[in-house]
Amino acid sequence: MGKARRVVQFFYAVVGISATGMAVVVAFRLAFTATDWIGIATLLGAALLYGIASSALALPLQYLLAQFLGVTTPMQLLEISRPDSPLLNYFLQRAPGTYQHSLQVANLAERAAEKIGADALLTRVGALFHDIGKAVNPLFFVENQPTNKINPHDDVAPEESATTIISHVTNGLELAKKYHLPRRLHDFIAEHHGTLVTRYQFNRAVEQAGGDASQVDESLFRYPGPSPRSKETAVLMFADGVEARARAERPDSDEKMRLIVRSVIETRQKDGQLDNAPLTQRDLTDITDSFVATLQVTYHPRLDYPKEPAPPAGETSTQPMDKPA
Repeated sequence: MGKARRVVQFFYAVVGISATGMAVVVAFRLAFTATDWIGIATLLGAALLYGIASSALALPLQYLLAQFLGVTTPMQLLEISRPDSPLLNYFLQRAPGTYQHSLQVANLAERAAEKIGADALLTRVGALFHDIGKAVNPLFFVENQPTNKINPHDDVAPEESATTIISHVTNGLELAKKYHLPRRLHDFIAEHHGTLVTRYQFNRAVEQAGGDASQVDESLFRYPGPSPRSKETAVLMFADGVEARARAERPDSDEKMRLIVRSVIETRQKDGQLDNAPLTQRDLTDITDSFVATLQVTYHPRLDYPKEPAPPAGETSTQPMDKPA
């Protein structure tokens, strides 16, 4: 069955099991016993039936046992990552900006996970849901705010602003439980910021304290964590930071892209966010190369198209209008 990502693989399993059983019947019955064609036909039919029964039982039992044991299966991940799944549909309707951000992060993270030998499918689906908590208060996050509108964070204290930002993690975990997401996906929601500081709000608090950081309680600005404990969640943490930085800075060269990626990874490494993640230095190099390659496609240079000539005075369109009947 391989990775069992498609229902058709269960049919392939039927063919494999049945063919193997039939081969055993032929090898043992024809070689060592008198030919009994009716008996052989009966055994061949039984081999086919066993193949069908095995696959027919495996499909529902896989689903039931996964639910009971808390195991995340590939088919389960594929099912919940469909755009029309209830939670993703809720996400798109409530926070379209964050949804688009999650799609970009998923593309970055999936390719990097594949390159370092991590579970690429799990990483992609985890990335799709990592910011689902922002759907609870979407307008508090810049990617969902209308252009030229007042930023709600400007009118509240930095501590309160940080609490709202940090709450998207706990809100995400509550939504994950409500919609019965696999337990493994909860890790992506909880760990994608680790125990990092909400830097923008913290810097505002320091400014209001006259530049004296000792007057600010840093714990009020830290995410609850934990820090990433798997390759997959660590890759997501990097991809989340890289996508946000790249979207803000719009790098126009490979060197600028690589500087952004290295900066994000090194900052998190120095902050101790990789202490529990099973990543090697080689993995970090491969992740960097993968991110840069993906960013090259996303932020490739575009041609400057010539401007359309302005229509003559009194005309609003260069196309003739249809005459009324």
